Amino acid sequence: MKKLLWKALWKTLCGLLMLGWIPTLGVVTGARWMTGAEVQAQGKTPVKVTRIYTGPDGKTRVEEFDLPLKPRDKGSDVAAAIPLTTLQVRRTTPDYFLDFHPASRRQMVVTLAGESEIELEDGRKIRLGPGSILLAEDTTGKGHISRAVPGKDRIAFDIGLAETAVIPR
Repeated sequence: MKKLLWKALWKTLCGLLMLGWIPTLGVVTGARWMTGAEVQAQGKTPVKVTRIYTGPDGKTRVEEFDLPLKPRDKGSDVAAAIPLTTLQVRRTTPDYFLDFHPASRRQMVVTLAGESEIELEDGRKIRLGPGSILLAEDTTGKGHISRAVPGKDRIAFDIGLAETAVIPR
């Protein structure tokens, strides 16, 4: 009798495992037990900025940060206003290549379509695709390499920053 009961229990357990209930329950409740937090949907999408700047050694460095946003209207968040000087629309072809150079001015480059790549002196490569925001502040030193990524043309906004512009963090 005990053997039949264990066999039935085993079949039931195997059936539940096949349905995925136990693994799913284990993942969800296990995550909560380990972190002490509730499992929930992803929050708001952060606005990432990739900043290149000149370090004290004259070499271009890179860092990434989230642009802080505050609620504005229902369903809308905004960053603090940033004083600007110019806005240019740029198209680069797959032939685009600029060897080491510093940024011509402090600017934000927002890629709308296509891709490009920036390479630093240490060989690190940064890919910039649609929606990426580059804050170029390496206006001195050796700078960086800019190149196209094979494929389509890249369309971007080059946005010149005013001298007094402070990018919120």
